[in-house]
Amino acid sequence: MRHFLNPVLAAVFALLLAACGRTPLQEQQAYVFGTRVEVLVVSEEPEQGRKAIAAVLREFDRLHGAYHAWQPSELTTLNLAIFSGRPLKVSLELAEFAQEAQALAKQGDNLFDPGIGQLIKLWGFQADEFKAELPPPADIKTWLAGKPSIADIVIDGQTISSRNPKVALDFGGYLKGVALDRAAAILRQQGINNALINIGGNVMALGSKQGKPWRVGIQHPRQPGPLATVALADGEAIGTSGDYQRFFEVGGQRYAHLLDPRTGYPADHTQAVTVLIPAGPRAGTLSDASSKPIFIAGPDGWRDMARKMDVGLVLRVDRDNRIFLTEALRQRLEFIGQPPELTVVP
Repeated sequence: MRHFLNPVLAAVFALLLAACGRTPLQEQQAYVFGTRVEVLVVSEEPEQGRKAIAAVLREFDRLHGAYHAWQPSELTTLNLAIFSGRPLKVSLELAEFAQEAQALAKQGDNLFDPGIGQLIKLWGFQADEFKAELPPPADIKTWLAGKPSIADIVIDGQTISSRNPKVALDFGGYLKGVALDRAAAILRQQGINNALINIGGNVMALGSKQGKPWRVGIQHPRQPGPLATVALADGEAIGTSGDYQRFFEVGGQRYAHLLDPRTGYPADHTQAVTVLIPAGPRAGTLSDASSKPIFIAGPDGWRDMARKMDVGLVLRVDRDNRIFLTEALRQRLEFIGQPPELTVVP
């Protein structure tokens, strides 16, 4: 069974569309990276907008195909070589991705670790449909004993090898953010300066909507509708990691795809973490990669981890529905209805 809920509501996008009035808009949806993708552009020339969106979606399809974690791809070819103990010359792009992902993982104490593909597979999350079935504890124990990590990867130019054959790369917690940055670059190259890109809840804003900032919603992890909305400035990106996006239930307990590499089990202390990243060349990438270690760090470590990841605007909802957020993000949010009780930290 598969459970999916978009962290940024489709309803919010519909409101945006309705509110744009006479501004020429082009909007298209697709299903890529195992999630729904929406691209909305503002352009005085409709054909220009359609062509720009088509170029973005083609790039999304290319990235999805080239770096798929369990269907034949360049990434699975590399994982097979690692398992066999062979170095492999890869594309320059893949070498750069591996290097960047390795650096981001190190920054987050490897709580976000794209080298744990075997563990993700054990839990059944390398699939389009999830089975409500727990992996054998002995298999988890064996995986933990091997201590596979992207830190084991050795990158020499375009040749990649691993000191640990149990490493299997899975860019699922990283590639959506990369795709946001790619989309922004493509749109600007196509002359589009005002747009909103949503990849399964990782959102980037370009320019504005009729001179006003784009406003998006942050999904409440246990209730229908948004918890709050936030206005995004040009080039800002927002990302949410939640236990309500990809999960299954056994015996009334939820098991989400956000796995703690220290235990081999899903982190169960947090429902959702949202980060807002200032404009920059890697804003999209960071919106995806930084929310994971903050989520997994949990109640005692999330704020310190946010500082390590250099993220100042963070909201965390714990398993008891308590909301914690940084002062910098509190000043940006507009809560829906009665404002909830908040714990605000510097």
